[in-house]
Amino acid sequence: MKTFGAVVAATSLLVSAVVADVDPIVIKGSKFFYKTNGTQFYMKGVAYQQDYNGNGTSSSTTSSSYTDPLTLSGVQRDIPYLLELQTNTIRVYALDPTIDHSDAMTALANAGIYVVADLSSPNESINRDDPAWTDALYTRYTSVIDEMQKYTNTLGFFAGNEVSNAANNTDASAFVKAAVRDTKAYIKTKGYRSIGVGYATNDDASIRVNMADYFNCGDASAAIDFWGYNIYSWCGDSSYSTSGYDVRTEEFSTYSVPVFFAEYGCNTPSPRTFTEVAALYGSQMAPVWSGGIVYMYFQETNDYGLVTVSGDTVTPNQDFKNLASQLSKVTVTGTQMSAYTPSNSAAACPDSASDWSAKATPLPPTPNEELCSCMYQSLGCVVTSDTSTDDYSDLFGTVCGYGDACDGIAANGTTGTYGAYGMCNSTEQLAYAFNAYYAAQSSVASACSFSGAAATKAPQTAGSTCSSLMAEAGTAGTGTVTSQPTGTGAGSASGSSSSGSSAASSSGAGNMNNVPGAETGLLPMAIVLALAAISGMGMIVL
Repeated sequence: MKTFGAVVAATSLLVSAVVADVDPIVIKGSKFFYKTNGTQFYMKGVAYQQDYNGNGTSSSTTSSSYTDPLTLSGVQRDIPYLLELQTNTIRVYALDPTIDHSDAMTALANAGIYVVADLSSPNESINRDDPAWTDALYTRYTSVIDEMQKYTNTLGFFAGNEVSNAANNTDASAFVKAAVRDTKAYIKTKGYRSIGVGYATNDDASIRVNMADYFNCGDASAAIDFWGYNIYSWCGDSSYSTSGYDVRTEEFSTYSVPVFFAEYGCNTPSPRTFTEVAALYGSQMAPVWSGGIVYMYFQETNDYGLVTVSGDTVTPNQDFKNLASQLSKVTVTGTQMSAYTPSNSAAACPDSASDWSAKATPLPPTPNEELCSCMYQSLGCVVTSDTSTDDYSDLFGTVCGYGDACDGIAANGTTGTYGAYGMCNSTEQLAYAFNAYYAAQSSVASACSFSGAAATKAPQTAGSTCSSLMAEAGTAGTGTVTSQPTGTGAGSASGSSSSGSSAASSSGAGNMNNVPGAETGLLPMAIVLALAAISGMGMIVL
């Protein structure tokens, strides 16, 4: 666009320059700061991902694939317009960790733009209807960390986005908090620089206070480093009080970690005037909030876009112009890190109630692919290779109805009951349950059939590492495994825009053979166990 010609010309110099590491953003108390000069950092952000079905405001198109947003050609095209909006942060919802992002991240760094990256992808994320924190997800999340930690303009990671979004699925938050715990531990174990891990929540009145308290409470090693709020309550010609911003600001005035709007920008009515910008960066909110991220850059069917992109052509719309005008009026300075003494304390964990069902402790176990592989190789009764994954739900319902065969694969965020193998893939879990029943029947061959879905195999003798891991899990699979995974997710997660995602293996299991899992199309384990309690009153017909 000709009106942006000067910006484009100036920015091309930034994009082509040799990059110097930008000053990393660090966290102290409830605020972000530039590490070197100690100036407080406020996000002036834009959500930046095209054709992605990642949250409640995105396109209605359902797809497991996505287009990696951090390409050099894309950011070179868009940086001039991002700078016109004074952007210093973009949020990306899914990226391909097998791709080198150095060119795009360099271009963004030269423009002074930081990145907050979600660790999940469309079908590699914690499912609110069937929550689990698994080997495959751990590999995906750590793969993203391995790639993005290389860049000093990586500001932080989201371990989840609107996973629990209503009172009837808050149990899923236990699994997200386990993901926070384990990704934070991974960053520390790998010796990477300190990069925060947070969560982005929706604005549901029945759970928002408990959500914020739950992720902030308890052991700091499992608590979020920052809190993102997807909020769309300021619509049209609203106000600080009418929108509820005043109440939200009061609620977070005592929060112990940084809070910011991870998405904002109600689009009813349209065009958006963005009068909330003055409030967000004004004297009432700036002491509590660290800015925000407008949803979103690309115009799609949901009509939230600031610009329309066609090939190499970018056309700003009225929303863009209105946002640029509002941001141009903003002046916010904050405080210096050296002059700031944090005084807020972590929240108390919420009690179980009708509108909150996630138990604070214990959390689900850390995924450990090595442990799962060791367990599988030790079994004498496993799932046959020709068993259809479509039959898994019925098979779980059958075998879990008898005795305690499924105790070792339990995963219940409401009761805090977790088996040591509850994070393994579905094939490994079903094999574990088959074998538990088989062993309880004195390992007679007829107990390993399940109408042809199971078959015996020769157990593999466990080496010292496997013996140690399985001893921690216990013979019933209900022990607590404290040994940490030895593998890394680097370069092993699936790609983005081609076929979506699939489980990938890490190097931690040595020569042990992993078993392909089937994590979709199965009944949630809570339902399986409920059905099992009803149906499993007699002997299995083998």
